[in-house]
Amino acid sequence: LISARGIMETTPSFMYPYGTSSSQMVLRGVDLLLECIASGVPAPDIMWYKKGGELPAGKTKLENFNKALRISNVSEEDSGEYFCLASNKMGSIRHTISVRVKAAPYWLDEPQNLILAPGEDGRLVCRANGNPKPAIQWLVNGEPIEASPPNPSREVAGDTIVFRDTQIGSSAVYQCNASNEHGYLLANAFVSVLDVPPRILAPRNQLIKVIQNNRTRLDCPFFGSPIPTLRWFKNGQGNTLDGGNYKAHENGSLEMNMARKEDQGIYTCVATNILGKAEAQVRLEVKDPTRIVRGPEDQVVKRGSMPRLHCRIKHDPTLKLTVTWLKDEAPLYLGNRMKKEDDGLTIYGVAEKDQGDYTCVASTELDKDSAKAYLTVLAVPANRLRDLPKERPDRPRDLELTDLAERSVRLTWIPGDDNNSPITDYIVQFEEDRFQPGMWHNHSRYPGSVNSAVLSLSPYVNYQFRVIAVNDVGSSLPSVPSERYQTNGARPEINPTGVQGAGTQKNNMEITWTPLNATQAYGPNLRYIVRWRRRDPRGSWYNETVKAPRHVVWNTPIYVPYEIKVQAENDFGRAPEPDTVIGYSGEDYPKAAPTDVRIRVLNSTAIALTWTRVHLDTIQGQLKEYRAYFWRDSSLLKNLWVSKKRQYVSFPGDRNRGIVSRLFPYSNYKLEMVVTNGRGDGPRSEVKEFPTPEGVPSSPRYLRIRQPNLESINLEWDHPEHPNGVLTGYNLRYQASTTTCLSSPVNGSKTGRTLVENFSPNQTRFTLQRTDPISRYRFFLRARTQVGEGETIVEESPALLNEGMCSSNGFWL
Repeated sequence: LISARGIMETTPSFMYPYGTSSSQMVLRGVDLLLECIASGVPAPDIMWYKKGGELPAGKTKLENFNKALRISNVSEEDSGEYFCLASNKMGSIRHTISVRVKAAPYWLDEPQNLILAPGEDGRLVCRANGNPKPAIQWLVNGEPIEASPPNPSREVAGDTIVFRDTQIGSSAVYQCNASNEHGYLLANAFVSVLDVPPRILAPRNQLIKVIQNNRTRLDCPFFGSPIPTLRWFKNGQGNTLDGGNYKAHENGSLEMNMARKEDQGIYTCVATNILGKAEAQVRLEVKDPTRIVRGPEDQVVKRGSMPRLHCRIKHDPTLKLTVTWLKDEAPLYLGNRMKKEDDGLTIYGVAEKDQGDYTCVASTELDKDSAKAYLTVLAVPANRLRDLPKERPDRPRDLELTDLAERSVRLTWIPGDDNNSPITDYIVQFEEDRFQPGMWHNHSRYPGSVNSAVLSLSPYVNYQFRVIAVNDVGSSLPSVPSERYQTNGARPEINPTGVQGAGTQKNNMEITWTPLNATQAYGPNLRYIVRWRRRDPRGSWYNETVKAPRHVVWNTPIYVPYEIKVQAENDFGRAPEPDTVIGYSGEDYPKAAPTDVRIRVLNSTAIALTWTRVHLDTIQGQLKEYRAYFWRDSSLLKNLWVSKKRQYVSFPGDRNRGIVSRLFPYSNYKLEMVVTNGRGDGPRSEVKEFPTPEGVPSSPRYLRIRQPNLESINLEWDHPEHPNGVLTGYNLRYQASTTTCLSSPVNGSKTGRTLVENFSPNQTRFTLQRTDPISRYRFFLRARTQVGEGETIVEESPALLNEGMCSSNGFWL
């Protein structure tokens, strides 16, 4: 056939590879590149297939307009027959490529170091895989195991060495070599036969004290190889202690269920193995318990009197006794009016503020006992005995609930003593037992002049109240809680806040919200009616009723807007109609890459980029940015190693141009672009290559002064770390500075004129002949390319003469 342009149309034919079939062998872990180049008019389309299955998922990439198929990180599963189909309207042809994947050895089970005790069993395992299957060779101390001295406790079974009844002196380094025609693996494992005589790890001569009839434990941690046997003895004689009141544990501890007076004594633990024995002693002392034999009793006293609270104690005389007093469960401040005695507490000039619970606590280092009594103080119409210091108020008491209503209640309380500082505020708190039992919340605050308040309530809450008094010193303890009051239920009055919808996967939308709290539920069985639909007035609403503050909608299209409503509901009814919010289903990776990527070199370290943005329909999510990935592929200088680490620069999604800077001069770079959304990067554009022109070099790596003397200065330097081009030479500037005997470096010196030397790029040494022995020189060295001179490195020669070498008349000696 003849085309419209007068060109003969032909069926496809393969230019490469030739024939109808070929084969390729590739090693596991590398990239496989299959190519099919065909000619024909019109130009044929190339398609790739794998016989008996799909192309390897997630690791294949078509390149060069489908002429090449790249499979990354090839594995054995990628073996098989692949064929490319070239077709146009005149016909089609097919070429089959048989792929065989071989593999160098790789570890399945690498041998590990092994520590054995004499007489113990163990094994070393060396398992590797590959194609062909690797051969396993064992070596011991660097020699083939079959050539090593025989070891009756060792048996080689292919990829495993079994040790039985290991003997002292069998320690060695074992090597496992797994190899095939494509490579080898070598691993070392140290087999150590550890022979250690017993050691006791506890401190020597421990002292353990215990209260009579209490459980106790004597510890004797030990170590040894082979593992020692440990036995306990009392007072150095008798049989091993284990059984009855004693229980010996494997970790070396001796436990007593109930320590008695007759159990006092010296206990010896003895650890034994074939290499010896070790022992340690523990002294056990059994003490009498601490007991309050006469405790305080409840009393009612008049204000101004002198009550006494008893606390008589019996304890072990060898233990130090500490007696403390508490008032209302808090430590009692002992001032001039409070006097603690050996067997009690006396209060002088008792006042109303002294009323409360008093607790005597007797404690030693091993135990404690306590006793409590309540002191009631009656007021008398007498003048105050004296001015008392200001303290926090006593807690309110006798809380009472009245005027019970549907949404309110009156709370009344009796104020506590203000302790000489007027009460300024009352804080009312509440607790409910359904949602957060035991947690108290602030309800309201009232002036210190009131002792009654009407409290607003929410439906379906089982309230309990308490009151705290506040003065300038601080807050009182909370009052004893009131009785409970249960309000009736009602339908919710508000809906959840913070409603939003967003995808967590490409095919879903997660709807979340802030749930109602305990005082907003208003009734039992609180739940939420979730409604959603595509953002289309003609769309149908879907709904689901849930209790958790989250619902996931599945099988959604990629990144489309939804209208969402969340309405609260309990057994009494529904809350008002909720507002509608807009959410979006999940994003997927962008489908297209930026095209027509163009690069214009601006200078040796920067380029200008332009590109054609992708169509919005291909973004599949919220456009975030465009990214230019670039990496330094090589230097234009021979034999200069460069890092190929990938970097990227981001550009706003509405841009189609930008600058990439901070490049290395005189280098070959590669660059590709992607568009990103909330899911991640899209496909990469075609890789673009570009060189950067020469720049000025960095400073020489170092400039050193070697072996300075009175006649000359020897300079030595190294090439720049970053030449940034072809070096054309070095420029050295230097000047002399002379300090005379009549002047010091601080108040006088003479600086000479600047001299210049130029050197070839290969020269890295220079000797300067001194004009006098007292001058110091400052050197400035720069490398240069054809673009210009680079950064400067500075060095200064040391002073060879000191002030002690100057005579009194100003001449050098």
